[in-house]
Amino acid sequence: MLDSPDLYILRHGETVWNQERRFQGRQDSPLTENGKLQALKQRELLSMIINKPKKIYTSPSGRAIHTTSLAVGSEKEIVIDNRLEEIDFGEWEGFTRQDVKSLIDYSFESKLWYFRSPGGETFAKISERIQSFLNDMSEPAIIVTHGVTSMVLRGLYMDLNQTEILNLPKGQGCIFQLSKGTETILR
Repeated sequence: MLDSPDLYILRHGETVWNQERRFQGRQDSPLTENGKLQALKQRELLSMIINKPKKIYTSPSGRAIHTTSLAVGSEKEIVIDNRLEEIDFGEWEGFTRQDVKSLIDYSFESKLWYFRSPGGETFAKISERIQSFLNDMSEPAIIVTHGVTSMVLRGLYMDLNQTEILNLPKGQGCIFQLSKGTETILR
C-alpha cells in the first residue's frame, strides 16, 4: 500500500494470560508489571518520532486501552475501534498452547490454527474487518492492537500472503512502523 499513510502499530503489553501462555482472543486479562514497563518503553519510542501522528486508535479490550493510556497518555483524544479487536479464537479462548496442540492434527508452528478454531474467526473474516479499517486510514496514525490482529494489519498493509503474514513478529514493547509498503521495528 504505497499510497497509504504511515502507521505506528503497538501491541498491548504482556498480560497475565500471555505469561501463562493462554490464548486470550476476545477475553481479557490485566497487564503484568512487565507489560506496564513495555508500554512505557513504547511511550519512550513514540517520544522520539518527529511529526508524531495526532490520530490514535485502540482496540476496545482492557489490555489495549491500558497500554494506550501508558504509551500515549490519557490527555490525547483516543478513538476506540472494534475492528482492532484481537482475533476471535472461539472455543479455544483461555486454552494453553499445549491444549491447542493436543486438539489439532497439523503443525502447530504453522499458526494456521489461528484461523481454524471452533466458533472462531477465519482468515477471510479478520482480513475483511482489518482491510475495512485500513481503507478508512487517510492520515498517519498510532494504532494499539493485539498479536494476531497486528500481524494481519501489517501484512495487508505490506500486501503479503497468509503464509508471510503468519511469519511476522508479534513483539511487545516495540513499535512496528509502516511506511510506503514496508515495515521497520522500533526498539
